[in-house]
Parts: sequence; C-alpha cells; structure tokens
Amino acid sequence: MGLNISNKSDALLTPPSGGWGVSKRLDGIGEYYFSQKLREIDELNKQGKNIINLGIGSPDLPPHPDVIKVLQEESAKPNVHAYQSYKGSPVLRNAMRDWYKRWYNVELNADSEILPLIGSKEGIMHICMTYLNEGDEVLVPNPGYPTYRSAVKLAGGVCIDYDLKEENNYAPDFGKLDKTDLSKVKLMFVNYPQMPTGQNGNKILFEKIVAFGKKHNILIVHDNPYSFILNEHPMSLLSVDGAKDVVLELNSLSKSSNMAGWRVGMLIASKQHIDEVLRFKSNMDSGMFLPLQLAAAKALSLDKDWYDSINKIYRERRTEVFELLDLLKCDYSKEQVGMFVWAKVPAKYKNGYELSDEILYNSNVFITPGGIFGSAGNNYVRVSLCGSIERFEEAIRRIDN
Repeated sequence: MGLNISNKSDALLTPPSGGWGVSKRLDGIGEYYFSQKLREIDELNKQGKNIINLGIGSPDLPPHPDVIKVLQEESAKPNVHAYQSYKGSPVLRNAMRDWYKRWYNVELNADSEILPLIGSKEGIMHICMTYLNEGDEVLVPNPGYPTYRSAVKLAGGVCIDYDLKEENNYAPDFGKLDKTDLSKVKLMFVNYPQMPTGQNGNKILFEKIVAFGKKHNILIVHDNPYSFILNEHPMSLLSVDGAKDVVLELNSLSKSSNMAGWRVGMLIASKQHIDEVLRFKSNMDSGMFLPLQLAAAKALSLDKDWYDSINKIYRERRTEVFELLDLLKCDYSKEQVGMFVWAKVPAKYKNGYELSDEILYNSNVFITPGGIFGSAGNNYVRVSLCGSIERFEEAIRRIDN
C-alpha cells in the first residue's frame, strides 16, 4: 500500500523505517562554507547592504577573445554535439602536452599520460575514489583547500593533518612526518603555489616531496592551478627526476586562462595511474563538449603576453589589497603568489572569523576567515584579487569609515 500524502506535505521528508535516508558517507560532511556564506550575503543584499565580496577566487576577467571565437565557431558546426571520448580530444591532449613542455619543461605522452577533466576539482574526488579503501589514511595540509578533506571522507578515508607553519615557509615538516606512523597512508595532498597561504614552491622543496613519497610508498597528489598567477617561474612537481613514479598532478585553466566556469582541467601522471583513474572517471561522465575542448586547446597555445597582461592587472589589485590589510593592521608577506593575499589578524581579534564578521556587518565587505582552511588558519584571513580596482577602493573607503 502506498503512502497517503494528500494531507501531509512533509510526508516525503521523513524516510520510513528501514527505507531511504542520507548515506553514512555524508556523516561529518557539511555544506561547503562558501555555499552557506553566499546565501547569507544574498540575504544581506536583499536588505540593501550591497556587500562587496572579496572572498571567493572566481576570476572576473574574460578569456582571450580568440578562445571565445573558437568556441563560437566550433559550436555552430552540426557535427560536434555528440558524446566525446572519455580520454578527451587528441587536439586538447596534444595542446596540454605542448603546454607542459613549454612552461614546465616536462615531457609527456599525450596518449597515455594526460587525462582531461571537467575541472580539476573533480580530479580530487576521482583520485580519492580510485585509491582509497575504508580506513586508508591521507596526509592533508593544514591550512589547505577544504575539498581535499571532504573528498577523502567521502571515499571512506581518514584525514591526517600535517601543519604548514609560517616560520617554516609553509613547507611540510618532513622530519616530524618521518617519525609518524605512516603505515596506513596511501595519499598525500600538496599544493604549491599554496592556497591559501600564497607560498611558492621551489626545486629543493619539490625534490623533498618526491623523495618523501618514494621513501614511504605514498602517492603524492599535487594540486597546481595557481602557478601562472603573479609568478614569474611556473613549476610542476613532475619536473623532478623520477616524479612520475609517485606523483599525480592536477592542473586547470580556471585561473591561468580565466575559464573557471568552463570547467576544464587535467590530470598528469604515468600511464598506470591515468589508466587506474580512468576506470573510475569513465563511469562518472561521458566526456566534454568538443567545441569547449578545442577552445581550451587555443587557450593553451597563448604566449607569454597573455599571462603578462593578466598579471599586470592582478599586481595592481594586490597593491590595493595591501592597502586594505594595512588599514586592518594585519601582517602579511609581499612575496606571496597566486590570486589571494593571506594575512595574520591583529592580536585584539580572537580569530579570523571575528575580523571577517566585523567588517561584513559594519562595513558591508566580506573577506574569508582563514579558519575554513583548517585550524592552522584560525588567526588569518584571505582576500581574493578577483575584483576591479574600483571595488577595492570602495571596500577601503567603507572600512576606513
């Protein structure tokens, strides 16, 4: 007998005994912080607050005109709307290979060592689902991108924090890690240029990371979407000799090509690791729209002038952010790279949340509390460079008043 819901509009909201219900894998997985905060900001805007959001790193600049032109022209063709290869178009994979050789000096086989992704964020989930069994442990940076933690938990893994400290230039403490029981650790997430701290990578650090992975038989997942932003020397972890044995690198066009909403990323790894991840990924989607792939290939062919033009804008914006942080009496390094500025809050504030809320409710300006990236970020805030000079100047005026 079916449920009688004619007079009970909420009957379907409560599962019957033994029936459907939310999966246990969602235990401890909350709604993404920015998803919640954007709703709150939207409510404040409905009240006429006109909040200036300096929190989220979503590029506000368009892609190169030639990239948009390719998308328009290819989309108009009648034969490009079918399902595509699970491994992506050869045109895109070849463009990714050439991009890695040109900018990172990394040699790749376009047929076997490159897997285009619908944004690199999905690659984090694919890797966790491919390699983690219930109870497997994963080294996760603190502070670090929150998606690492949620993807590990969703795959049944256990997060083991490794703290990144300012006094250690936000590098892992390998000596401390070597003394830890790593017998259950299968993956380690690293991210340089680091988000949220803006710490750049270097050859010595990258060599230590690869050596650590080999020593302990741990797969290193390097998340590398920020290497072109305010950074004169982009680096890949795969540039280290022998890195392909233990490294899977994620990269993206979201930041470097202003294509965040296009959802184009890539996984770069050995043939074995690509094939293993593809076993999972091929059951999750049916490929990417071909004109989008061809436009992405065009974006990857752009020369240094393109990156210089983006960085000129970000550099000007960063100067404004420094002024804003000076006004708030925050401490920060001017050596940061990437599209955010990470800053320590004054001692009078209990944590970054308190400062963030104070300027949100008193000045109608939102900046991100560092605590959302882990406990090691509690006394920090993060400001995005994604906004016009005029918006930063208005934010400064509001805070100053």
